[in-house]
Amino acid sequence: MLTFAFYFLIILCCFCNHVMLDDDPSIPAIARYFNTKGRYEEVNPYLRENILAVNRSILKPSSAQCQQIHLTAIIRHGTRYPTTKNIKEMQQLYKIILHNATGEQSWLREIQTQWKMWYTEEMDGRLVQKGVNDLKNLAIRLSKLFPSMISEEKLRGGLIKFITSSKHRCINSTLSFKAGLTELWNIKDMEFDHDVNDALMRFFDQCTRYVQDVEKNPSAVTEVDKFKQGPEMKRVQQKIADRLGVPYNLITDVMADSAFYFCAYEFAIKAVNSPWCQLFDEDDAKVIEYASDLREFWKRGYGHDINSKSSCIIFHDLFSRLNKAATENKLGQQVTEAVTVQIGHADTLLPLLTLLGFFKDSNALTSTNYGTHTQRSFRTSNIMPYAANFLLLLYDCGGGDLRLQPMLNEKPVTFPGLPDQQASIPLYQDIREHYRDLLHGCDFETECQLFKNPTEI
Repeated sequence: MLTFAFYFLIILCCFCNHVMLDDDPSIPAIARYFNTKGRYEEVNPYLRENILAVNRSILKPSSAQCQQIHLTAIIRHGTRYPTTKNIKEMQQLYKIILHNATGEQSWLREIQTQWKMWYTEEMDGRLVQKGVNDLKNLAIRLSKLFPSMISEEKLRGGLIKFITSSKHRCINSTLSFKAGLTELWNIKDMEFDHDVNDALMRFFDQCTRYVQDVEKNPSAVTEVDKFKQGPEMKRVQQKIADRLGVPYNLITDVMADSAFYFCAYEFAIKAVNSPWCQLFDEDDAKVIEYASDLREFWKRGYGHDINSKSSCIIFHDLFSRLNKAATENKLGQQVTEAVTVQIGHADTLLPLLTLLGFFKDSNALTSTNYGTHTQRSFRTSNIMPYAANFLLLLYDCGGGDLRLQPMLNEKPVTFPGLPDQQASIPLYQDIREHYRDLLHGCDFETECQLFKNPTEI
C-alpha cells in the first residue's frame, strides 16, 4: 500500500508540474507552434526550471564496457533578431495597426499606445543575448552529458574541433559555445581556434542546381502559395482583421505571418508574452505553423530530391570523421578528433536529416491535406528550434564492436528503417550498410551541377 501511495504521489507531482509549465502565463499559449522561430525550452520544457539540467540515463550503450570514442555535434545558431525582410514587413503591419485598427481590446490599445517598434533593419538576423546564452548553456549541458568527451583535458589538448558558417550569428554562436566551456573550467591562459567553412556549413548556397531549381524558382513552392490562398489561411487572416477592426484586404498572408513573428520574436528574444500574441488562438497558430512547415518541406525537406542531395558534402564529411575515429581506435591510437562541433543553420540541418530519412511522413505535405497532417512527423517546431542540434556518438564496445547513437536536441532518436533499434544502439557497420547507396553514390559535385536540360520541378 505504501509503495502504491509513493508512486501515486510521484505521478501526481509530475502531472502538476506538467500542468504548471503548460499554464504558465508568461508563456504564450501558442508558443509550441513557433516553428523555426521557437525557443529550445519549448522542445525540452524541463529546461525552463533548470537550464543546465541533463539526464545521463538516456545514454544506453549495449554494455557497461562500451567507451565513447567520438562525438559529432551539428548545431543550429542561437536565437537571433528577425531578418531585414521580416522587419520591413513587421513595420508595415505596425503602421496598419497604428493608423487603421479600431478594436477596443486592452491588448490592442497596449500595442497602439505603449508598445514601441524597436526592431531596426540593421539587426538583420544577428545573434541576440538569448542566443549567446543558448550556446553557452548547451556547451555546459553537453559537457555534463559527455564528460569523458567534452572535457577540459581534451579542449586544451586540441582534440575538440570547431567549424562554423561565415554568418555572424554562427560565428558568434561558436564563440559563445567556446565561452561556455572556458568559463566553466575558468580557462584564461589559452584561446581556441575555429574554422570558417561555408562549403560545409552553407552547402545550399554552393549547390548550383539547388539554387536554380528550388531557391530561386517560384514554382518549387507552388504548394505553399496555394495553401496561403486557401480557405484555412484566409480564415486566419479574416479573424486577425476582425480582432483588429480593419478591412479584410489589409491583412494579407504576409501581414498574418508578420503578426505571428511579433509574438514569436518578442517571446524568443525577451521572454515576453506580448500583446501581439492575442491576435491568435491555437487553431490559427496551427495553420500558420503548417504554412511554415510546407515551405520547409518544399525548400529544405522531402519536397524535391535536390534539397537533401545538396547535403551530400556534409554527409560524407560526417562519415569520414566517424571512419577516421574508428580506424585510429582500431589501431590503438588516440582519436585525434574526439569531438567535432559544427555550427550552421536550420538550412544546414534539415536537408541532412532529410537525407538520412528522419521525420518522413507517409504522404507528402501539400496545400490540400492540412487536415490529415495534424500528427505529422515533419514539424519544425519540434525539430528545429534555435540551437537545435544533431548529435552522433560513436562507442567502442570491445572486440571490434562499434556502435553509433544518434540524438536530436539532446534526446535519443533512431535511424529510420533499421530493425530492432529499441533494444540497443545499432552497430556502426549496420549504419554504413543502411546508407551504402548514399556513401557510394551521393556526390555533391554530380548532384549539384546544372544539366543542359534540367528536369522541371
